[in-house]
Amino acid sequence: MSAPEKERTQSVGDLVGDVTRNMSTLVRQEIDLAKAELREEATQAGKAGGMFAGAALGGFLTVLFISYAAWWGLSNVMDQGWAALIVAAVWLVITAVLAVMGRKKLRQFRGVLPRTQQTARQVPDALRGR
Repeated sequence: MSAPEKERTQSVGDLVGDVTRNMSTLVRQEIDLAKAELREEATQAGKAGGMFAGAALGGFLTVLFISYAAWWGLSNVMDQGWAALIVAAVWLVITAVLAVMGRKKLRQFRGVLPRTQQTARQVPDALRGR
């Protein structure tokens, strides 16, 4: 029996079974694709994170040695204790400003994946034809 003849002779139950199997296969393949993409993205993000960590360490060491240099330079014109206190006070002000700015940004944070949550809530309605 050829394919067109087979399609004409299949029962509704067979057709529904074919559709169900095809949907199941499609969903499985989509999940496998998503997993593969997530693995690739995670690998790339891990590499980028490692590079940012190295840059952060370099930045920290730079700030540390600039602070020592400022302390040492100021100690040429005043007592070392006062020079260290001035450098520490400058860092205290910088820290306070960054903390206030970070707190303000944190209050503006909207939550985790707001658009994804919204579209996920719409999927059941879309399947029902609404």
